[in-house]
Amino acid sequence: MGSVARRQGLRLACLVVIVASLHPVGAQNEDGAANQKKARATLDAMVTALGGQRWLTLTSTMQQGRTSGFYQGKPTGMTAEFYEIQKFPDQTRVELGKKRDVVEIISGDHSWEVTYKGKKELPPDQIQDIIRRRNHSIPTAMRVWLSDPRTVLIYGGQSLVERHLADTTTLINSENDSITIQTDAETHLPLRRSWQWRDPLYKDKNTDAEEYDDYHLVDGLPTAYTITRYHNGDMTNQRFLYHAGYDIPLTPDMFDPDQAAAKIKK
Repeated sequence: MGSVARRQGLRLACLVVIVASLHPVGAQNEDGAANQKKARATLDAMVTALGGQRWLTLTSTMQQGRTSGFYQGKPTGMTAEFYEIQKFPDQTRVELGKKRDVVEIISGDHSWEVTYKGKKELPPDQIQDIIRRRNHSIPTAMRVWLSDPRTVLIYGGQSLVERHLADTTTLINSENDSITIQTDAETHLPLRRSWQWRDPLYKDKNTDAEEYDDYHLVDGLPTAYTITRYHNGDMTNQRFLYHAGYDIPLTPDMFDPDQAAAKIKK
């Protein structure tokens, strides 16, 4: 996958150079403005399809279902029931197992696993993965990235995502970080999002992605009931939802690992 991505990137860079040499500066500016306008319209259509202002101002979400792990695209045999609550912008609680007696709590840049043995911090690489996924989520892209005037929008045309014709839009922030979102050309709902990050040890670039399918209306909002995660093209996780909810009531201790540990039976 890496060599293919590099070749595609080289071809894109060559195309940009050729196009730039054939167009006067004024024409390039007009083309860039039109492209950015198209990108913005595509993202606006996605937000409208997801629920508009109500979706943009959600304070919390709930998901309940089954999660399965994969390694190099093959099932690991790890399957678990899960119950997850997210409170925007940066708090998450995940309860695993039928008895929901394994709890993961993410609050800001800190993450803990809580069991009957007590609490412990998650490994640093797992914490960084959680933070990257949160910082490159679609709600973060629309609430934070899009509101920053320094963010650049690029419309990348149409392609196929799991047999669906999709519009591709990339957001690039002031730190040269990017999120690519592909939306259904007909419904405008998200089909896929992806982002890249550099491995701190090997220095090569990795690509993470999530794909969304099987949308259901939940409290009037379209909700993907199948979520599939990829790392460098290999499937790593798949979620199938049973239930979902929005703006649910939360107790003050919902994201307190000490309170969670006290409630788990030893």
